[in-house]
Order: sequence, then structure tokens, then C-alpha cells
Amino acid sequence: MLVLGIESTAHTFSIGIVKDGKILSQLGKTYIPPSGAGIHPREAAEHHARHAPAILRQLLDMLGLALSDVDVVAYAAGPGLGPALRIGAVLARALAIKLGIPLVPVHHGVAHIEVARYTTNACDPLVVLVSGGHTVITGYSDGRYRVFGETLDVAIGNAIDVFAREVGLGFPGVPAVEKCAEAADTVVAFPMPIVGQDLSYAGLVTHALQLVKSGTPLPVVCKSLIETAYYMLAEVVERALAYTKKKEVVVAGGVARSKRLREILSAASGEHDAVVKIVPDEYAGDNGAMIALTGYYAYKHGIYTTPEQSFVKQRWRLDNVDVPWFYDLCNPH
Repeated sequence: MLVLGIESTAHTFSIGIVKDGKILSQLGKTYIPPSGAGIHPREAAEHHARHAPAILRQLLDMLGLALSDVDVVAYAAGPGLGPALRIGAVLARALAIKLGIPLVPVHHGVAHIEVARYTTNACDPLVVLVSGGHTVITGYSDGRYRVFGETLDVAIGNAIDVFAREVGLGFPGVPAVEKCAEAADTVVAFPMPIVGQDLSYAGLVTHALQLVKSGTPLPVVCKSLIETAYYMLAEVVERALAYTKKKEVVVAGGVARSKRLREILSAASGEHDAVVKIVPDEYAGDNGAMIALTGYYAYKHGIYTTPEQSFVKQRWRLDNVDVPWFYDLCNPH
């Protein structure tokens, strides 16, 4: 079975192909906002529409496949930016109609988790999903991924991106802020707003910008912001491990590329004899392969729709998605 997956939730448009549960390849292109600006949903959508046909042709040619070889088309149905989501959905519907094949709506966050489990051979982990749009600590229980802690406002990646943009460090913000932080050998006090199991990152950005305006050296602020943001995550992860007793921690999403975050989470998880597994860099950011893979799992369990009944959801909670395939991955591939 050949599944084509389309990712278009935010700044990246990507198409991936999975055959019988194995990732074959993926291709994508990322919209880079103008300097000093964030992602404009309409401009991101125009970028995706402009590049989608060429990416599809290039991927099929690279793999020596024809469009008629595709058996199922999956698309990221949400959460995400409405105009960007619709570009992927329209392409998926068009392909499903043209080829007469099933259409599978995929939750973007669940797809991040599944590609991380697939690439790390993790069975039943505690998952730390951290990206521009997600900050959630989750684990599987009773048919779904249950949330053990999440951001109450902005996601960690978005928060750091905003700070980077405001101080002129560019996009993407996380690697730029971490690079700047390397020049600091000290940190300053930051608030650590943890509310029960949940996190708040908006105030950290405000505090960091105030420090910069008051004359605190930028590298010191960067280092302090990074350390605080990551240690907040580590505290919630420790609590979740103490509660769930899970022995694997999988880090998924774009911020999983952070070396410093890996170090901090490894130290925290080690206190509970849990092994940390990190999604490979090529699958950390938004990508079509994770949509194709999750679409494959879902279709095998009878989850699909028609073009007429397909949908996009800008807001779609992770713990509202049934995951009947969860234990399929517990047999090493």
C-alpha cells in the first residue's frame, strides 16, 4: 500500500510517501517570513500553493513512481493556520477525486508523535512534543494520547521565535537564540510560571525583552531564557514520569533538535531510570512523511473519509483523537 501524505499546517509545505508502513522519502519547502515579521497565514498559503505542484512532481520522479501508484492520500487536517491548512486539503481532495482513492485526515500533533515513535522504536513512551505550535507532555492511555501538561498560552518554539524576532536574531528563533547564548557565562533570574502540570511562556518573553531594554547583555538574556524555558519543561516531565512510571521519553517536534534541551531532559529522565529518545532531525520539523505514516496507520484501522466529508480544524486537541493503532508500533520494524 502506497500512502501519500501532505503537510501544510504552518510555514512548511511538504509531501511524503510511505509504502507498507515504511517511509520512502519526503520533499518540502518552507516559507520564510520577511525580516522582523512573523508568519502571515495568507502569504504562507500563497507560498504553499505556488510550490505544491512542483514538489509533488519532483518527489514522484525521484522515487520512480506515477500518480496512479498512490493508493491512499493523507493530509494534515489541523491544528494549524486556516489558509495554509486549506491548501493541503484542497490538493488532497483533488488527488482523491482524480484517482478515486480514500482520503485520510491526520492530526498534525499525533503525526509528530508517530514519526518519532517510528524512528526511535519506542513502544509506550512519555512524549514531549515541542515545536513552534506545540508544547505538550503526553502519553497513551485508554485509546488516546492523554495530556499530562501543556502550555497555557504560546508554545515554547513560538515564544522563543518571538523573542528572536524582536531583538533581531532572525528566523528560526530557537537555534539563533541558543547560538547567541553560547557567548554568556552567567544567567539572571527569570520567573518560572508552572501552574500545576501546565506551563506559561508568554511572560518569559515579556521579561526577557524588558531585560534587554534595561541593558542586560543579549547573550545573558538568551542563555537565561533558554535555560528557564527548558528547565520548566523538565520539571513537568519529571512529575509525569513519577506519575506514569514510563521508562521511555520520546522528544518530538522541531525544538527536539535542540542539543541543550536534550541534555536537560536526559538528566531529568535519568532520575527516574527512563531513557530519552530523540526524533531524528530530518523528521523533527513539519514534514509530509509523518502525515503519510500516520495516514497509513489510520487507514489500516478503517479511518478515512470522502472529499465531501473532509475537513480542516484550526483548533483540534490532541486528546480528542482516537489512536487505535497505538500498539501496532510495539513490534520493532
